Amino acid sequence: MAPIHIDEAAGSDTTGKGTQEEPYQSLGVALFNHGATSSFLTRKDASGTYEEPTQSSLKKGKKTADGLEKKKKKQEELAEREAKEKGDEKEKREKLLEESKSVVLKEDSSLPKAKKIAQLAELRSTRVRVFGWVHRLRQQKDIIFLVVRDGTGYLQTVLSGRVAQTYQALTLTLESSVEVVGTLQAVPEGKTAPGGHELIVDYWQVVGAAPGAEDAFTNRLNEKSDPSIQADLRHLVLRGETASSVLRLRAYLLSAFRESYATESLIEVTPPCLVQTQVEGGATLFKLDYYGQPAFLTQSSQLYLETCLPSLGDVFCVQESFRAENSHTRRHLSEYTHLEAELAFITFEDLMAHIEEIICKTVDILLANPTSAALVKQLNPNFQAPARPFMRLSYVDAIAWLNDHGIKHPAEDADGNPVKDEQGQVQLVEHKVGDDIAEAAERQMTDIIGTPIFLHGFPAELKAFYMKKVPSQPGSSGPTFTESCDLLMPNVGEIVGGSMRIADMEELLAAYKREGIDPEPYYWFTDQRKYGTCEHGGYGLGVERFLAWLANRFTVRECSLYPRWPGRATP
Repeated sequence: MAPIHIDEAAGSDTTGKGTQEEPYQSLGVALFNHGATSSFLTRKDASGTYEEPTQSSLKKGKKTADGLEKKKKKQEELAEREAKEKGDEKEKREKLLEESKSVVLKEDSSLPKAKKIAQLAELRSTRVRVFGWVHRLRQQKDIIFLVVRDGTGYLQTVLSGRVAQTYQALTLTLESSVEVVGTLQAVPEGKTAPGGHELIVDYWQVVGAAPGAEDAFTNRLNEKSDPSIQADLRHLVLRGETASSVLRLRAYLLSAFRESYATESLIEVTPPCLVQTQVEGGATLFKLDYYGQPAFLTQSSQLYLETCLPSLGDVFCVQESFRAENSHTRRHLSEYTHLEAELAFITFEDLMAHIEEIICKTVDILLANPTSAALVKQLNPNFQAPARPFMRLSYVDAIAWLNDHGIKHPAEDADGNPVKDEQGQVQLVEHKVGDDIAEAAERQMTDIIGTPIFLHGFPAELKAFYMKKVPSQPGSSGPTFTESCDLLMPNVGEIVGGSMRIADMEELLAAYKREGIDPEPYYWFTDQRKYGTCEHGGYGLGVERFLAWLANRFTVRECSLYPRWPGRATP
C-alpha cells in the first residue's frame, strides 16, 4: 500500500488525499482518515524531503485522531437524535392534524351582521363579525394571532382553545380570506394593536384558502423581489401596507381636490378620451383606427374644457391623458391622471393665484382630516404644508439663476444631438435665453431653492400653439414670450403646467398656420373665439406627480394603480 503523504506547509486537511501531489497538512487528520496501520511520510515544507514520522509526532497525531473520532461520533449521535426528534415532531404534527379534523366549530344562529374594520371603534365589548384577508400570522403555543385586513383597516384577532385546534387553524396561510366572529375588546394596558382593540374569536372559518409551500405568497413576492417581478405582480404588491396606503391617500386627494373646486364654483365635466385633434404636438400621440378614421388617445382635455366656459362657467375634469413619449424617467408615465381646469374672464396673475389657492386648500383639507392626515404622516413624516405666497420666477431670471449657480446643460447640434469633445465627453455649456430648460437642471434649481416655484414667461417657440403671447416692446428683437407657467415642487419638479389661451380668432388661425396644423378639424375650438370670445386660461396637474410630492414617493409609478410606461402594459 502506498504511503500517506503529509506536507505541513503546503498540504490541506480539507482537500488533501494523502498522495504526494495532494498531501494532507497534519498527521492527526491522516491517521483519522486512514488508520494507524497505514504508513506515513511527512515533511516540514517543500524544501525538505518526506520521512517517516517520529514516535512523538505519531503519539501526538494519534491524540488528534482520537479527538476527531469522538467529535464524529458525537455529531452522528446528535444527527440521529435530531432525526428522531424531527420524526417524532412530524408524527406529532400529523397526529395533531388528524385529530384537528374532528374539531368542528358550530355557527351561532345569533351571529351579528358583518362589519367593516373601520366601523368597529364604537363596538367594543360587543360581539362582531368581520370578513377579510390574513395579513399577518403568528402561532404561539396554543394561541394563534392574526392580523386581518379588509381594505378599510387592520384588525388583530386572537384564536385560542378549540378555535385554534381546528384543521383550518393549523394549516392556515397568509392571504387566505377568512370570516372571524368574536368579542371586541380594548387591548391590555401597555400593549398595542391597530385601532387599540383586538377580537377574541369564538367562531371563524376559512372562506378561500391561499396556497402554502413553494407557491406561498411570500415565496412569490417579498421586499427583495426584483422591480420587474414587482411590476409583473403589481396585483399582489397592492396588498402591501405601503402600496395600499398610497392608493388610499390618492382617493382622499382626489376627493379634496373636488371639494376645493366646489368652493371655487368650478363644475366637473367628463371630456372624451378618443379624439381627432392634437394639443401638445403630434410626436407624442397614440394613433388608432376609429371605424376607418384616424383618431388618437387624448393628450389633454383642455380644448374641450374651453368649449364649456360659455355654458357652464369655470370647469374642471379628472381624466386619463396619454403621451407616446419613450421616456423612462421616474416622473413620466405613458398614461396618467390629468386634473385640468379652465377659467373665463381672468388675467395671468388671476390664473397663478387660483392654482396656488387650489393647491394650498387641497393640502389643508387633507391635513384637517384625521384619516388622510395619518396617511400623509405615515408615508411622509416630515411633510409640511407649502408656505404662501409661492415664489414667482420668470424664465429669463431662471436662465440667469442657473448660470450664476454653475448649472450647465449638454451642448447640442442643429439636430438636437449632444456635442462631444476630443475625449468623447459631452460638452456642457451655460444656458441662454431660448433654451428649453432640461428636467435635470430644473429639478436641481427647485431642490436648491427648496420651495414651490411658479416658473413663468416661456418663449413661444417652446410652448403649444394655443398659448397667449406677451406683446413685444417696440423695437425689440428678442424672442416672443407667452403668458405661461409651470409650478415646480421640490423633489418632484413640474406638477402643473398652465397658460392664458389665445382669445383672438385671427391670432389663433395664424397659430394653426405657423405650426402647420389643418384648422378644419378644430372648427369647434375656433368657434369659441367666433361666438363671444373672452380672456381665459387654464392648466393641467399630474395627479401622480402631485401624489409623489405629497407622499414622498421615489417614482410616479408607485402612485398609479397599474402604471403604464414604455414596454409595460401588464397586468
